[in-house]
Amino acid sequence: MNTPVAAIDCGTNSVRLLITTDGKTQIERLMRITRLGQGVNATGRLDPAAIERTLTVLREFRAVIDKHGVTRIRMTATSAARDASNSDEFFVAARDVIGVDPELISGEEEGRLSFLGATADLNPDDGPFLVCDIGGGSTEFIFGTTEPEATISVDIGCVRMTEAWLHSDPPKPEELSQALSVIELHCDDVLRAIPQIGEAKTFVGLAGTVNAAAAVEIGMTTYDRDKVHHLRMTRAMVEDVFRTLATESVEERKDNPGLEPERADVIVGGMCVLVTVMRRFGLREMLVSESDILDGLAMSLLDGD
Repeated sequence: MNTPVAAIDCGTNSVRLLITTDGKTQIERLMRITRLGQGVNATGRLDPAAIERTLTVLREFRAVIDKHGVTRIRMTATSAARDASNSDEFFVAARDVIGVDPELISGEEEGRLSFLGATADLNPDDGPFLVCDIGGGSTEFIFGTTEPEATISVDIGCVRMTEAWLHSDPPKPEELSQALSVIELHCDDVLRAIPQIGEAKTFVGLAGTVNAAAAVEIGMTTYDRDKVHHLRMTRAMVEDVFRTLATESVEERKDNPGLEPERADVIVGGMCVLVTVMRRFGLREMLVSESDILDGLAMSLLDGD
C-alpha cells in the first residue's frame, strides 16, 4: 500500500484537507468554513479572530493527519493571504501547527493545480475544457485539454463580492445589479487573457459555490459526493438557484437542503459570479466537479512535483 499524503488548502472562505494514497482513493476529505478572508477586502489585513478560527481547524486537521501516519504534507494559502499585509502572522502560526510552511501561491499556480485536479478523471476527448474555480476572494479561469494552455485569476469571489456590494438582507436589486456589472467587467479581462474560450467543449465548475448550487438544485439533504461530482447543470438550473437564493434572507437560505448554514451569507455573491460567467460566455451547461486544487496538490506530492 502506498504511503498517504495530505493536502491542505487555506482559502478565503474555507479550509480543506485531503488525505489520499493514490489521488483517487480518499482516506479523508474535510471542509470547514473559517472565513479567513473576512474583512481583508476593506482593511488589507487578516483579522485576528479569523486567524484563530483557521488555526483551530488546522489543529483538528493535524490530529487527523497524525491518526493516519502522514508525513508528506503540502499546504497552500490563496487569495486572502495574497491580499493581506500581515499574512506572515498566520503563516508562522500555521507552520507551528502543521509542521510545514504554507505556500503563498499565485492565482496562476492556483489555477494550474485546480485544472490538474478537475480534469484528472475526465476524458480528453471532451476537451478543450474551460475550468472555473470560484473561491472566496478570487476566481480562476483555465483553458486546456490535458495541460493548462491559458490561465487568469481575477479578484471576484463569494466573500469579496458580498462584502463589497451585497449589504442588504436579502440584497436589493440595485446591489445585485452593481455586483453583476462589476463581475462582467472582470469577464472582459478573462476574454483578453483566454481569447479561445469559445472553443471550449466542456465548462467545468469547481469549489464551494458550485457544489452548493448543485446540492440545492437536487435538494440533497445528506452530503453525497457521488451525487454532485460530474452532475450536469444547465444554465436554466443555475439561474433558478440564483433567483431562489437571491430573494431569500440569510435565515431563509439556511432552510435550503444542500446549503451549509455557514455559507448562507455569501452564497449569493458566489452565484453572482457563476451566473454572470455563464451568461457572458454563452455557456449552456456546467459539469460540476468535486475534484479541485486539493486533488492537484495531492497529485503534485504523489508525482514528486
